[in-house]
Amino acid sequence: MAAVIDNATHPAFEKLRSHRIDTLNLTVEEYRHRKTGARHLHMAADNDENVFFVALRTFPMDSTGVAHILEHTALCGSERYPVRDPFFMMIRRSLNTFMNAFTSSDWTAYPFASMNRKDFDNLLSVYLDSVFFSKLDPLDFAQEGHRLEFEKPEDPSTDLVYRGVVYNEMKGAMSAPTSQLWQNLSSHLFQTTTYHYNSGGEPDHIVDLSYDDLVKFYRHHYHPSNAIFATYGNIPVHEHHERFESLALNRFDRQDIELPVRDEKRMYAPVRVEQGYAINEGEETDNKTHIVMGWLLGHSFDLQENLEGQLLSAVLLENSASPLMRALETTDIGHAPSPMCGLEDSNREMTFVCGIEGSEPEQQKALEELVEGTLHKVVEEGVSEERLEAILHQLELHQREIAGDQFPYGLQLIMQAIAPMVHGGDPVELLDLEPVLADMREKIRDPQYVPDLIRRKLLENPHRVTLTLRPDDRLENRRQQAIREALASRKAALTDEEVKQIVDRAQALEERQQRKDDDSILPKVDLTDVPLQMPEPESRYEGEIGATVFARGTNGLVYEQIVLPVPELTEDELLLLPYYTTLIPEVGCGELDYLQMQDRISAESGGISASFSAKGRIDDVQDLSGYLIFSGKALARNRTELTRLLSDVFHGARFDETERVRELIAQIRARREQAVTGSGHALAMGAASQGMSPGAWLSFRIGGLEAIRGTKALDKALNDSAELDAFCNRLADLHRKIRQQSRQFLVIGEDDQLSPMLDDLKACWPAAEATESSDWKMAPVNYTTRQAWLTSTQVNFCAKAYSTVAVDHEDAAALTVLGGFLRNGYLHRVIREKGGAYGGGAGQDSVNGTFRFFSYRDPRLTETLEDFDSALTWLQEADHDPQELEESILGVIGQLDRPRSPAGAARHAYHNQMFGRTPEQRARFRERVLAVTLDDLKRVARQWLIAENASTAVVTSPENRKVVEQLGLEIQEL
Repeated sequence: MAAVIDNATHPAFEKLRSHRIDTLNLTVEEYRHRKTGARHLHMAADNDENVFFVALRTFPMDSTGVAHILEHTALCGSERYPVRDPFFMMIRRSLNTFMNAFTSSDWTAYPFASMNRKDFDNLLSVYLDSVFFSKLDPLDFAQEGHRLEFEKPEDPSTDLVYRGVVYNEMKGAMSAPTSQLWQNLSSHLFQTTTYHYNSGGEPDHIVDLSYDDLVKFYRHHYHPSNAIFATYGNIPVHEHHERFESLALNRFDRQDIELPVRDEKRMYAPVRVEQGYAINEGEETDNKTHIVMGWLLGHSFDLQENLEGQLLSAVLLENSASPLMRALETTDIGHAPSPMCGLEDSNREMTFVCGIEGSEPEQQKALEELVEGTLHKVVEEGVSEERLEAILHQLELHQREIAGDQFPYGLQLIMQAIAPMVHGGDPVELLDLEPVLADMREKIRDPQYVPDLIRRKLLENPHRVTLTLRPDDRLENRRQQAIREALASRKAALTDEEVKQIVDRAQALEERQQRKDDDSILPKVDLTDVPLQMPEPESRYEGEIGATVFARGTNGLVYEQIVLPVPELTEDELLLLPYYTTLIPEVGCGELDYLQMQDRISAESGGISASFSAKGRIDDVQDLSGYLIFSGKALARNRTELTRLLSDVFHGARFDETERVRELIAQIRARREQAVTGSGHALAMGAASQGMSPGAWLSFRIGGLEAIRGTKALDKALNDSAELDAFCNRLADLHRKIRQQSRQFLVIGEDDQLSPMLDDLKACWPAAEATESSDWKMAPVNYTTRQAWLTSTQVNFCAKAYSTVAVDHEDAAALTVLGGFLRNGYLHRVIREKGGAYGGGAGQDSVNGTFRFFSYRDPRLTETLEDFDSALTWLQEADHDPQELEESILGVIGQLDRPRSPAGAARHAYHNQMFGRTPEQRARFRERVLAVTLDDLKRVARQWLIAENASTAVVTSPENRKVVEQLGLEIQEL
């Protein structure tokens, strides 16, 4: 590629090109570092939230998790910052809006984002030093990766055990059947390339990784010649180049880095594999088998191949009207479509997967026949041009939408561009989809285009694997027994010198974890750098229709919500709400059945949804109010269709398609059961705080562990047709009740769209149709909990909760700051570093008036619960540095000031106002946070966090039944 001369370019870099993308409101510039060949993709945008991202191509050829453990260890101290944990220390002394590191299957990335320029520069210096000049201390490898220790580290007469943060993280991650499903399928689809292996690490293989292997991998891969830099925002590119060059790149020369980058060797006949996954001993194995089929497709970085893969996936699987998804939802081979269904396009070569869960091993052939039969039928009958237009419409909408409510928008764009950059494709092409979509619109006019794709990529493609993953209630016992025997024989073979080394290393690690590093060498922001409160998005109220209107830069999209107070409900109706809100966009409406509605939603909108939101008053968590919200978004050209669609669903949704409702409940059950290993800490906190306010009780019952158990019972009950009819009738009754409520509207769009949107609302919604029923109220809730929830997991999730105060109470700010103070000063060290859990912390939930401690993917249980108590003793007795307080305050302010997408900021402001969280109240809370003192922290802990008032909940395995019984916890079976 020829270089472009640009006077603003730093002399160390050559500019390769510049490309304006109007649909994203940015200019993409591509550069190459002259000396090392490092690449830099810069997205120049008028946005204060600047993003930095550096990725290294990492191609591990085993499952020891070397790339993942290196990602952790690289952040544990570097040349300029030789402190023990600069990454976690910087989280505390920064106003970042995002800080993390990721290990993908073939790259490792270190991204951050900040709206404060001083903070951005601070983080950049720490990140570049960590990546390119890491210390890689052997003790950090032992802590973050794996180590052998005696059960009591100082006592060689106790058993040998494996410890380490990544070791426990991956034990937790690989407890999930879906993780095993994906890993097993990949290992068979990719026999010879890096994707054959688990880049995160298989726990049984992690323990084989040596420190020398880690260092070797670092030296080979972590070099600028193997690096891709990406930035987004309004910092001029030459300023980035100046800092990249002075902080890191000027110390390197070009290096030829050999990586095993190649295409997978093709198979010439499909393969069938059966494997087991662990469930609890004695647990029923019926209907717990997963069966999936996976095909290897073309290059992900070839835009034509990629879009054809996306088109194929959407035609077959996008929604219930898509032929393959419909076949998987309605078959009696299994309970629900597999969560694996879809296109995976982040690897060098793409995979297409479909399948079912809740099946039996002997159904493998029946699934293959069902899938092949469906594909042949689509080839014969073709796909209508309207359907294909609707799919391209979805691609366009997804391309245009400014996201960024969960994840910085600039980082989302970088993540889209990284796969082609890693694999040799063109990132600009993938970001600028408009010309490609125009080309696709021409191609779909040929009625044979899609049938040919299905024939070529699936039916005639022999590189296919059918994987059957069946439950095995003895597998975990066999695995644990094998580990115990291996460790026992290892211990028996230890020499006195080796015993001494293990004890000495444990002691050295303990001393290192206890050591207080001189953190003054790290850059920081302080309270003088905290910005004034972020401005509120401005709105106006249109009284005639009852609409609040926000003019926002939404890049050609419009957003609409119908908001209704929750009517007076019985407890039974209340517990129906999460099913109602999930089902309503999925069922038939008026004259249209659910399949026709799915097509209509796809053609006219970017999706519609319903949700339920409840919060206590700002001064009383026991006084709960709630709203039901119907939401939709669309391209501006479809604004009228969106308004009609939401009105039709609100007035005409019907629950009489009983088989459809039955399928959806089975799918809800499957998703909820899978949530435990990923969200166990949140579920444990929800169980611990269930008795502290109506809001906490409700969360536990409709979204927590009790809801998972309730959905399993409901799914079983609906096998009876009379029960199913009754359930559908209850949903219809609830819908009638909700429709009678008075309503308000929220409208968000660009200025020129707002008047036509209001005209559409007036045309679609007759004014005085609703009659307000009496308001929904819940009785106060106040009880303590001591529960242990048993499920299939290799790690634990622990929680302790205390009843505290509502958000406008003068102690709420100090309690909020206290969470970060306890995590930074005590819990991170004892639970993660010493205890080996993947995470742990504490925080105030002022919506429900609770303060909660938690641990995540934790090998310990009793000791962690004791650590929660010890943190409060440490708070009262230890000497504390005022800087630790400042860091905790910064953390809270960073969360309060977190940027959102233009539409997200408007929604947030509107919903805050709805629940009495006015700008004045939020300003008051912010001022209180900035004024918190160390004495305030000690006082609120003494006043509210009283040991005998604590509630406890843990999520653990049945192996720990005796342990939790001894703790006096009531056993709950999940």
